[in-house]
Amino acid sequence: MRKAIIHLKKSDPVLRAIIERVGAYKIVHREPSFETLVRSIVYQQLSGKVASVIFGRLTALLPENAVTPAAILKLTPARMRKAGLSKQKTAYIRDLARKTNKGHVRFEALPDLPDQEVIEHLTQVKGIGVWTAHMFMIFALRRLDVLATGDLGVRTAIRKAYQLEALPAPSQMEDLAAAWRPYSSVAMWYLWRSLDTAAQI
Repeated sequence: MRKAIIHLKKSDPVLRAIIERVGAYKIVHREPSFETLVRSIVYQQLSGKVASVIFGRLTALLPENAVTPAAILKLTPARMRKAGLSKQKTAYIRDLARKTNKGHVRFEALPDLPDQEVIEHLTQVKGIGVWTAHMFMIFALRRLDVLATGDLGVRTAIRKAYQLEALPAPSQMEDLAAAWRPYSSVAMWYLWRSLDTAAQI
């Protein structure tokens, strides 16, 4: 990772200042698994604290706390709702479980797929959009050059750090990221940390 840090510090003075302020790169990775994607659905549009409680309640309903497609499908939607999941998220998680059970979503295949194919593979599931696919690629597949142009935290951090009048458009973010490549994911982690609001997955 030293190579990535040196590259970012050399190529972008604004990012260099952030890196020096934030310190060591300490990203927390998860396994590229069904459970991780269920977790990311639970965490969508919720604070980390609230989402953690709901995810804990959901896992407590499952045998040995194992988040598997079969275990999820044995739960009734009503029991999932009682754990604190919204009607929509319950439907999304069940759709993911069904598609994984049928082999439409194959987690073992994802590490070998190019970025765009990972996005296409995951977004076939209801409730999984490009942002969730990007987060999965960064935190689970450990891809170093993912630029999540739809991430509000990164957009807010860029506006603040680069002293922009408004949140940057995707095209502006792409222009900035030209200097970061092939380490856009690392740059994004530092931008999140600059706001002290690292993404949850």
